[in-house]
Amino acid sequence: MAKTVLKNILQILIILIFNNFLAQKTPEKLPKNAVNDTISKKDTIVVKKETLDDILHTKADDQRRDVPKRMTFLNKNAQVKYQDMQIDADYISIDDNKNLIYARGKQDSLGKIIAPVITTQAGKKYETTEFNYNTKTKQAIAFNARTEESEGVIIAQKTKKYNDSVFAMVRADYTTDDYFIKKKDTAADYFMRAYNIKLIKTKNKSQIVTGPIQMFIEQVPTPLYLPFAILPFSAKRAAGILIPSFGEREDVGFFLNGIGYYQPIGEHFDLKVLADIYTKGSWNLRPQMNYQKKYRYSGNFNADIGTVVRGIKGLDDYTKNSTYRINWTHAQDSKANPFLTFSASVDVVSTKFYNNPLNNNYIFNQNVLNTQQNSTVTLTKRFLKLPVTITGTASYSQNFATGLADLRLPQMNVAVNQFYLFKSKTGVRQGLIENITVNTGFNLTNFVNTKENELFTKEMWDKMQTGLKNNIAIATNTTLAKYFTFSLSANVDNALTTKTLNRFYDPVNNVTVDQINKQFTGYSTFSTTASLQTTLYGMMKFKKGAAIEAVRHMMTPSIGFTYSPDFSSPNFGYYRNYYNANGALTPYSIFEKGIIGSPSSGMVGALGFNIGNNIEMKVKSKSDSTGAKKIKIFESLGLSGSYNFAAKDHPWSILSINGQSSFFNNKLTVNTSLALEPYRIAFTPGQDTGVRTEQFGHFSVQGFNVQLSYPLSSEIFGEKTDYAKKYSTKGEVRNESYYFDDDNYAHFDQAWTLNISANYAYSKGLSRLANKIASVGLDGSIKLTPYWNITGSTHFDMVTKDLAYTRIGFSRDQRSFTINFNWVPFGQYKVYDFFIGIKANILSDALKYKDRSFTQPNTPF
Repeated sequence: MAKTVLKNILQILIILIFNNFLAQKTPEKLPKNAVNDTISKKDTIVVKKETLDDILHTKADDQRRDVPKRMTFLNKNAQVKYQDMQIDADYISIDDNKNLIYARGKQDSLGKIIAPVITTQAGKKYETTEFNYNTKTKQAIAFNARTEESEGVIIAQKTKKYNDSVFAMVRADYTTDDYFIKKKDTAADYFMRAYNIKLIKTKNKSQIVTGPIQMFIEQVPTPLYLPFAILPFSAKRAAGILIPSFGEREDVGFFLNGIGYYQPIGEHFDLKVLADIYTKGSWNLRPQMNYQKKYRYSGNFNADIGTVVRGIKGLDDYTKNSTYRINWTHAQDSKANPFLTFSASVDVVSTKFYNNPLNNNYIFNQNVLNTQQNSTVTLTKRFLKLPVTITGTASYSQNFATGLADLRLPQMNVAVNQFYLFKSKTGVRQGLIENITVNTGFNLTNFVNTKENELFTKEMWDKMQTGLKNNIAIATNTTLAKYFTFSLSANVDNALTTKTLNRFYDPVNNVTVDQINKQFTGYSTFSTTASLQTTLYGMMKFKKGAAIEAVRHMMTPSIGFTYSPDFSSPNFGYYRNYYNANGALTPYSIFEKGIIGSPSSGMVGALGFNIGNNIEMKVKSKSDSTGAKKIKIFESLGLSGSYNFAAKDHPWSILSINGQSSFFNNKLTVNTSLALEPYRIAFTPGQDTGVRTEQFGHFSVQGFNVQLSYPLSSEIFGEKTDYAKKYSTKGEVRNESYYFDDDNYAHFDQAWTLNISANYAYSKGLSRLANKIASVGLDGSIKLTPYWNITGSTHFDMVTKDLAYTRIGFSRDQRSFTINFNWVPFGQYKVYDFFIGIKANILSDALKYKDRSFTQPNTPF
């Protein structure tokens, strides 16, 4: 017994010694995930790291767990929630070994996916047929993924998600078709296909970067290719390629018109660079910059710089011309500074620019008919306490017919606001004295008429004229005998100039010579006018029951007497005489051809008259609630002329008659004017220019003009049909605008407009033969269907029997894009232009269809 106890004690001692020996060893380095025991710091328990960072929630109609394979299978209405991701599918499998979640959409009996996998992450919804997600790397692969971005949708055959910001796609289609996005239609009316796409998403915006991209229309591939594309999904302005129109022009060949690039520059600027390219060698470059600062100013700068090539090099018809156009507009916000404003409208072109337009918009917009171009820069200064306005102007005017240009640089006008000379005693102005008003101001002008190649050269400065003019106008009026308005006025003009004219006849060369003298001189003129005006009313009523109830006539007669002395008198020194080629003493003004004009010659003591008329008719009308309506016979009908008592010959002036009226509920507008010569015009045999005789009373027509315009439309000829009440069946998808009858025929409004204009002008003057102009113009549109629209305009010259400018346009609304075709079949420029434009705003800064820049140019670029 004792031996056994001793043996046990020895065994226990040996175990304690051995354990103590082990405890003296240096412990090995613990793993990072080791957990210390709360009883002893020397004892550790190692826990294996979890494969998931969060709890994975699952549910389905049928769930099965394969423990040995560590797999979970979810069938029917399956759903997985993990962190910010939710997956809804018909079938989902979870592989714990590979950290993979696989989802598949619902299949039919043939294995075709008929319901997609819907994945929602961070509020964004994705639709796919199959979906793989790695919970460890956060990467995913999706097949036939449908992703909605802003106004568009992307469908990619295969998509790989690298992280939450970068997605790579293979064979992806992008469209903005609203019907397809809302799943009203199973096929998009257009899409752009790229075989490699990268979708980059950030907190504030997203964008697509692609390789070569091709446009498909109604599933049909088109030849419209881009080498690359950047599609921004942001409300902000973004850079992008500008899609051109294409077509053919008879003189310069096939073309791409308006291909280019758009680039926003900071917050206040954006830039477009456009190019027009023609197969016969012509080219045009069009930089366009817009700028805007809210509540301060806005403007744009545009240029056209190009070379026009016509004909074949080496042949007689070959020509090569350079053209340019520079346009700048600037407008200041009225709130920016009410006391100092600046504006500019500069438009400078080469002389033959409109004869050689490379931008076809100038042809379609009829700018090629321009005969003059004007530019103006204006600076205006106002004062808070002074009644003065100072305006500085620089202007440039080009005349393409003569090749000459008018330059005013600078021109300054100082205007004093109208003021009353005397104060009112009672607070209400009455009488001639209290109603006296004074208007005055100064105008300084530097002017030259020169050729383009002489601008800012010594020749131009030598021809430059400087003039200063001051006008003082005093006027007053009062009422006489309750019904008459009596007016008095006086005008004083003071003028100064630096150049005068000396004219003489050169018998050696048999020419009249105009010699310009550089000397400082001026003149003063004055005139006075007294006039009397009243208004008369007349009414003629018809018997009761008549179709015409009454005719109302309002007449406003006025007479006035004007006096001014003869400033051609030698006492003033404003006129001189020279002997012409026939030896006759001929007077001329030393200010003739000058910038300030010449004083009038001959004394004026003329009695002028003007009779204005307004005639209306009141007729019965069942459509009017009052039972009658007014018809304007003449809105205005005026007769004016004068008799100069101081004239030695021809005291009567030419009589002028002007009328304006409208008919057919103010639809037909008629404007007319007539000039009558009261003296007989005598013609010498063989001469085409006649002479006014003193035989009064012949009243020959010297000028006549009539203009008519009449707008017609479908609304004038019939009431609009309420198809919703008349027909019970309405179309679907693309046919939503159509209503169908029982025989399945479509019904819709065919709206149309037609503006008819006509002009006839007859001018004779002292010529034997009159000059006549007569033309008829048509401008209209018709909607063949709710989506087909035709527009056109033409003018027919009835004198030459030729068709003038004619344009025909077709447009097709193809749901998410439009197709435009413009054609000019006649005239100097025969051209057609074809353009396909996407309507979605999201592409307006990328594949640009219409600008989303902050300001639009007001010129046809």
